[in-house]
Amino acid sequence: ACVFQNNEEDDRKVRRREKNRVAAQRSRKKQTQKADKLHEEYESLEQENTSLKREIGKLTDEMKHLSEVLKDHEKICPLLHCTMNFVTVPRPDALTSCLPR
Repeated sequence: ACVFQNNEEDDRKVRRREKNRVAAQRSRKKQTQKADKLHEEYESLEQENTSLKREIGKLTDEMKHLSEVLKDHEKICPLLHCTMNFVTVPRPDALTSCLPR
């Protein structure tokens, strides 16, 4: 009876060890998949970041250009030289005379 019980315990240990090995494999695979997914997400965010920085550069350049255009326009704009225009709302026809055609 002692030998039978010992074999049964050995079988249980082997099954438990096998079950544990499979669970560990599953866990490692899951970790690897998670790491791969995070790496893909990181790469995607890096690309988006680069693209957004490029867009910021273009918009900054455009803003500088438009500021220069506005500064040049302010020097010759009759609406900005008339103090009455700051008090009252300028007429639409007066505004259109300043705008490029």
